[in-house]
Amino acid sequence: MPNPPPGRPAAPQSANAGNQLLILMVMFFAIMILFTPDIRIAIGTALNYVFLPAIGFGGNLPIVTLLIAGMLMILFSTIVRHFFVNWVEMARNQRIVSAFNKEFRKARLDNNMYKIKKLTEVQKEVMAKSMSGMQTQMKLMPVTMIVIIPIFAWLFLFVTQHVTTSTFSVPWGQATDLLGTNLLPNWILLYSLLTLPFGQAIARVLKYFSFRKRLQELEKGKGVADASYH
Repeated sequence: MPNPPPGRPAAPQSANAGNQLLILMVMFFAIMILFTPDIRIAIGTALNYVFLPAIGFGGNLPIVTLLIAGMLMILFSTIVRHFFVNWVEMARNQRIVSAFNKEFRKARLDNNMYKIKKLTEVQKEVMAKSMSGMQTQMKLMPVTMIVIIPIFAWLFLFVTQHVTTSTFSVPWGQATDLLGTNLLPNWILLYSLLTLPFGQAIARVLKYFSFRKRLQELEKGKGVADASYH
């Protein structure tokens, strides 16, 4: 195998392989929990001691229970991503990729072979910027899945064994069964409907504070530079 060119570090292939292996192991763990009844019931029963008295409400308010459990999961995963993903850097990389794609399309429309050649030379580096944020979030998946999947196992147990009535009303139906299925179980669809807007709102708030903090740092740095100049 040829050595990497001088001035360029070798790609951390072993680290990437380790991360991919960890992600695969967590996904296998998640599939085992979701599709193996004995494991799912065992984990759900264990979590019953915590969640049933805390947010079970005696099985009388299943929608509220789904909402609270979903908010806890969304809040946990969003906060974890917030502390490990550099949103400012991600936004910068997105702008770079967008500008590159615009120039590449323009060069192809103009049949500017020289510009196409130059852009092609840096395409790999630009695409790496595009993938960096996604790779970071993929690395965080094992952490979030280890928490989220057991809670889903408990919700399944709660909905199937502890809910006093599984019928609820929605704008498109007066008698919808939580245990019914429309591509996915209705309780999962309801969970998504209730919690996804909350997750988007939390993510936007955290991003706002990240960008605000970065702007304050830039303004402070500019002020220090101006003071030093004078």
